[in-house]
Amino acid sequence: MKGILDLLPFLLFFAVVLLSVFGGDILKILGGVVMGFSPLIVIAILVVIFLAAAVKIVPEYQRAVIFRLGRVIGAKGPGLFILIPIIDKMVKVDLRTVTLDVPTQDIITKDNVSVSVDAVVYFRVVDPVKAIVEVENYLYATSQIAQTTLRSVCGSVELDELLAEREKLNIQLQEIIDRQTDPWGVKVVAVELKKIDLPEELRRAMARQAEAERERRAKIITAEAEYQAAQKLADAAKILASEPLALQLRYLETIQNTVSKPGNTVLVPLPIEILSYITKGVGEIQGKGQ
Repeated sequence: MKGILDLLPFLLFFAVVLLSVFGGDILKILGGVVMGFSPLIVIAILVVIFLAAAVKIVPEYQRAVIFRLGRVIGAKGPGLFILIPIIDKMVKVDLRTVTLDVPTQDIITKDNVSVSVDAVVYFRVVDPVKAIVEVENYLYATSQIAQTTLRSVCGSVELDELLAEREKLNIQLQEIIDRQTDPWGVKVVAVELKKIDLPEELRRAMARQAEAERERRAKIITAEAEYQAAQKLADAAKILASEPLALQLRYLETIQNTVSKPGNTVLVPLPIEILSYITKGVGEIQGKGQ
């Protein structure tokens, strides 16, 4: 139907040319055909043609920007509305959130490391009139703004910040892109960094660094454990040294725990003084026996 309406001026011009060439013959033929129809039928046909060309329907997720003789008069929809054929022109705009996949960008970070970064941008049109009037193609323009902003922001930070603070960079990218697309009636909802590709040499170096860091932490933990154990042993030794009976009780408790397990042989050391007493007693017994 839109193509027919666009061709309507040409068809009218062609009809005028035919009338000027053939003149009355065509008028007689048309007059005979018209007289064969009832006026009500002719009016009904004209009304149907007008409604088919003028009545438009726009779904809930779209708006129609109307141009009347080249001048924008606003946006209509959703639902049913009427346009003036030939005079009015309609451009539909989708208001749903658009998922824009930003192509992979080769970036040199602030510390001179080459990486490849790609992202995804979520945006939607909030002002259909601006999206059509202020920019030629808002989808293409938003894509280009997203690419240049991604290179600019990621190139201004170091690699460690790029890897560790992605949420902060996402917010910064969203604010910058939204500020630049606001005059076009486009609202950037969110920006997410999807993937950061590192060179293979850098990956191996980072793996060695991570391994060395883990070894350092393991040694620190082991040394800290030994220090704490030595400190506790020193405290226990001080307590036992202040109370000789406590050391003796601990000694006896250790022997008891060992004896309680079947099959164990316990060797109990005796002080030399006790052995001297025993030897002296045995000697006295033997002297008496003689």
